[in-house]
Amino acid sequence: MNLLSDGWLSAVSAGGASGFGGGPGAGPAEFGVRELLLNAEKFADIVVDLPTQRPAVFRQVLLPLVVDALGCPKDAEAWMDMFRAGAFSPEQRQLLADYLDKHQHLFGLLDPVEPFGQVADLRTAKGETKGSALLVATAATGNNVPLFSSRTEGDVLELTPAEAARWLLHTHCWDTAAIKTGAVGDPMVKSGKTTGNPTGPLGQLGVTMPVGSTLFETLLLNIPYGQAGLSDDVPQWRRRSTQGDDTLSCATPVWQSRPARGLLEAWTWQARRIRLISQDTDRGPRITRVLVSAGDRLEVSPDTEPHTAWVVDSPAGRRGKSPARSGVKSARPRRHTAGRAGWRGLDALLAVNAVDQDQQATATRSGAVSSQLVRQLSAISRRLPSRYPLRVELTGIAYGNQSAVIEDMYFDEIPLPVAALDPEGIVYGALLEVVDQAEDLAKAVNHLSGDLRRAAGSEPIPWDKGQRPGDTLLHALDPIVRRLLAGLRQAGDDFDRCEQGLEAWEHKAGQATLRVAEGLFNSAPAALFTGRRVKKDGKEQVYRLSTAEASFRRRLAVILHRRAAARTAG
Repeated sequence: MNLLSDGWLSAVSAGGASGFGGGPGAGPAEFGVRELLLNAEKFADIVVDLPTQRPAVFRQVLLPLVVDALGCPKDAEAWMDMFRAGAFSPEQRQLLADYLDKHQHLFGLLDPVEPFGQVADLRTAKGETKGSALLVATAATGNNVPLFSSRTEGDVLELTPAEAARWLLHTHCWDTAAIKTGAVGDPMVKSGKTTGNPTGPLGQLGVTMPVGSTLFETLLLNIPYGQAGLSDDVPQWRRRSTQGDDTLSCATPVWQSRPARGLLEAWTWQARRIRLISQDTDRGPRITRVLVSAGDRLEVSPDTEPHTAWVVDSPAGRRGKSPARSGVKSARPRRHTAGRAGWRGLDALLAVNAVDQDQQATATRSGAVSSQLVRQLSAISRRLPSRYPLRVELTGIAYGNQSAVIEDMYFDEIPLPVAALDPEGIVYGALLEVVDQAEDLAKAVNHLSGDLRRAAGSEPIPWDKGQRPGDTLLHALDPIVRRLLAGLRQAGDDFDRCEQGLEAWEHKAGQATLRVAEGLFNSAPAALFTGRRVKKDGKEQVYRLSTAEASFRRRLAVILHRRAAARTAG
């Protein structure tokens, strides 16, 4: 099983069929990395078992292969030349082919000497191994027991080499934290275990991946331009025989804690030391046992991590934390919130102009800085086709119990108008206004609920207890916002079409808000007509149905001002 030549990644052609000869109804076909890269413009996308596998495959294999073979585009003009071409040039394709030929021997999944992404002689003092379910995030193993799992830890899980390869990459990127099996040769092992291990690098991020209409475009959208390669920044498959005073081979059981040397090392970071153990069956080789031990501990840095937005702390430091160095701002990854639609974080995603004169990321007033890749796209947004079908995939994992178990997985995909990346454009401000309006509408509904509950003699629902009506409204607004995003992508910089879209949004949003409010009014008891008097801070206030409704409608008119103006004019 060689990852470059043998099929292990499913893909769909740019024409909508699987592979090159599949019909419209054909199922996904598996390809090796060589065919996917050399013909990247002919594929629409890869297909994975779980959304969190996508960034793992791109970062651990596809992107570093391209960048190590070709380098990053030297500047925005070189990047745009590649984008306009829509495919690797014959010279680039030849360089890629030569690189793949040269390093093919390093991509054998079950190679006895240099297995890809693994340590060939990894073992414990007692020779223990664990079931292959340890690699699979959705399988029951140890304390990680997914809800409604159809398996138990006692069931043998046989993985094909292709499945094992995908979950191997996933483990390096997303593995849970805490205790790991102690490997022979690791000086940090105590009683057969290592403790204090963090999650995989992506588990600490809110992964943000731009996606294009072909695999080639997606690759290019995720490669920064203007970054000079460093001599000691190499992908993990080229580090295996590297030994020096300040460099440890990723093929040893000894781990180290440090920042990545550059982009290639950050992408292919070996967060765990792993060995896949296969057995022959009548269906071919199957991976049934594995060994997963501690790996390198990455100190995440904005200088090398392009796939996440950031929260920038003030020099005084975060509340409750030790102050940062005087006059120095520190950045930490901005993680996605489980259950929160991706468009609700557009303020952080579009924080593209948060750069100071020294080209260092600084915070907007909300404390957010967009990812390096989105800021890069913003810088060239006016040179991209205004109706380009850009999408952004947001991926994350929520861990629980000291990050030792997976509680939830986050995935969302939002269509992003290219015009929204221009901070001086119409669409940019329009989208931020829409997000603010949606949040304000939810607050207005929650305020109405609180007033009605006070009129009935009870207290409002606490913000962290139960489901408030504002949450119901945000769920109802979700398809309306996504429809608006798709429409604005077609509108481009056309002011009139953009304004028409905003008016339609306010009309639909008002209808959805009134439906939620109507449910609150219908459930109100008759006593709310007279209401009750409440003394607070020496002042008396009357809570009744009529005042609650009047206050709510005033808020609604202020928030949806286009709708209110149209109703007044009509």
